[in-house]
Amino acid sequence: MTMNIATEAHIAGKPIADKPKARPVRMVRWFIIVGLLLAFLTAALVGFNAFRDHAIKQFFAGNKPPPTPVSIAVAKSEVIPNLLKAVGDLAAVHQVNVTSDVSGRITGIMFEAGSTVKADSPLVQLFDAPDQGDLASFKAQAVVGQLSLDRAKQLAAKQFGPQSTVDQAQATYDQAIAGIAKTQALISQKLVRAPFDGELGVRHIEVGQYLTAGTMIVTLTDLSMLYANFTVTEKQSAQLKVGQTVRVQVDAYPQRNFEGKITTIEPQISADTRNIHVQATIANPDLILKTGMFTTTTVVLPDNPAVVTVPETAVDYTLYGDSVFLLTEKKDDDGKTSLTAVRTFVRTGNRIEGRTEILSGVKPGDRVVAVGQLKLQSGAAVAISPDGPPPMPANLPRY
Repeated sequence: MTMNIATEAHIAGKPIADKPKARPVRMVRWFIIVGLLLAFLTAALVGFNAFRDHAIKQFFAGNKPPPTPVSIAVAKSEVIPNLLKAVGDLAAVHQVNVTSDVSGRITGIMFEAGSTVKADSPLVQLFDAPDQGDLASFKAQAVVGQLSLDRAKQLAAKQFGPQSTVDQAQATYDQAIAGIAKTQALISQKLVRAPFDGELGVRHIEVGQYLTAGTMIVTLTDLSMLYANFTVTEKQSAQLKVGQTVRVQVDAYPQRNFEGKITTIEPQISADTRNIHVQATIANPDLILKTGMFTTTTVVLPDNPAVVTVPETAVDYTLYGDSVFLLTEKKDDDGKTSLTAVRTFVRTGNRIEGRTEILSGVKPGDRVVAVGQLKLQSGAAVAISPDGPPPMPANLPRY
C-alpha cells in the first residue's frame, strides 16, 4: 500500500525529494555594493551641479559690468515744416539763339563775345548796298510824286484839271512811299539787333562769311530772372498752388538757398510718367545762377499739426522695424536708482535737419539714447555721458 501512494505522487508531477534552492550569499552582496555606489555617484553629481550653479550665480552677481555711457536727448513736441522735395533744372525767362531773317554776306560784327548788350543794340551787318540804292531811288520817286500831287491838286482846285489827274498823282506818290517802307524793312533785316537786354555767348560767325537765314550767330541770355522747372507725382500735385514759396539749391552753391514762387502748374498730367510739370520763377540779381543747372527744389507747404521729434541719430533703422532706446529708472535691491535702456519700436515720419518725426511709440518728455545705442542690448544698464547729445538746430527752418 505504501508503494502505491508513492507511485501516485510521482505521477502527479511533484517529486517527494525536490526542495527550493537558496540564492548564493555572494551574489546578493555584489548587487548591494553596486547599488550603493550608483546612488553615491548620482548624489555626488547632483550636488556638484547644484554647487556649480550657485557659484556661477554668486560670481556674476558680484561681477556686474559697469553701466554703458550714452548720450541722451529729450523727445520734443514741435511743428515740422511741411516740405515737398523734387529735382529739376534752370532755364532763363529770356533766352534765344540770335539768327538772321535773310541770307547775305557779313560785312561787320559789332559785338564782343561774352559782353552784355542792351535791347536793339546792333550785332551783325549784312551786305545791303543794292537795297540802299533802291531806297534812294524810291525816295527820289517820292519827291517827284509829291510835287506832281501838289500841282495836280492846285489845278483841280481852280477847275483847270480833272480829278483823275489828282488820283493818278496820289497813287504814284503812294507807290513811292510803299517802296521806301519795303526797302527800309529789307535793310533792317540785314542789320541784326539784340531783341532784349542780356549777356552774349560764344560767337559763331566771321566777317566775310556768307550767312544763310536761320544760322545761329550767338546766344543771348537774360539771367536776371530764371525758371526753375521740376516735376511732381500725380498724388503730390494736389498740394501745390500758384504762389507757394519754392527754395532751390544747386551743386555750385551748396550752402545757399535761392527763393522763388510757383508761377505755372501744367494743367495736363503726362500719360507716360503720370507726373505733372511745375514752373517757379526765381530772381537772380547776382547773375550767379546759370541756365541748365541741376536743382533740388523744395516747395514749402502749409504746416501740419505738432508732432514728437527726436534726433535722427537716436533711431535705429533695421529691416524688421525702426526702434529707439528709451531710458527707464528702476530701484535695485540696495535701494539705489539705476538707469536702463529698453528697446522700443516706433513708427517714423519725415526727417529734416537732423531730426526725425515719431508718429507712435514715444511721448513728449521721454528720454532716448542719442549716441551709443549700437553697443546696447534691451534692458542694459546705462549711465549718462557728460558729452551730451549731438548738436541740433534750435529752431527748424521755415523755408
